[in-house]
Amino acid sequence: MTDPSSPSILRIDASGRHDGSASRALGDHLVEQLKAKHPGATVAARDLAPGVPFVDADWIGANFTPAEARTNKQSAKLAVSDALIDEIETADILVITTPIYNFGPPAVLKAWIDMVARAGKTFQYTENGPVGLLEGKKAYVAIASGGTEVGSDIDFLSGYLRHFLGFVGISDVELFAADQMMMRGVERVDHAKAEIEAAI
Repeated sequence: MTDPSSPSILRIDASGRHDGSASRALGDHLVEQLKAKHPGATVAARDLAPGVPFVDADWIGANFTPAEARTNKQSAKLAVSDALIDEIETADILVITTPIYNFGPPAVLKAWIDMVARAGKTFQYTENGPVGLLEGKKAYVAIASGGTEVGSDIDFLSGYLRHFLGFVGISDVELFAADQMMMRGVERVDHAKAEIEAAI
């Protein structure tokens, strides 16, 4: 973090809902707490709900073409990926909010991950294996679910997100969950908010 008193925060929302979204409500609370702690903080937002391009053959071809050899069409194909990576590189703190859909991440969140996981940009291969290039950042993850217990054997989101963030060099990750809300009630949101306040 360049200046602890005025960090750059990037908020990424993956829920398909806006009104009534528990994960977005947790994101609101997270950002409020972070701004209270860092009054000089700036906040950029990336809402994934409108959609994120999927990796396809043309994208792969452009990505594996050296930058100096890419055609204008290939550069345009990578434009969204480049913009998403620029957002992360600029940020000191990431706030990722997401529901669990059918035991795993929403499709738009997986698409975002596919857009930002690029060799030579966010990680690189070495003789000792891959090394993340986004070190020195902090990530907060807010998860909401109707039935899936976060951290259980049927939760294929939280561990995946932790692994991905670590893969690109972001190992300082804190996770907050309002899970199993269909069984445990909307009080889970208040519980998660209290955990956020205690942590930040």
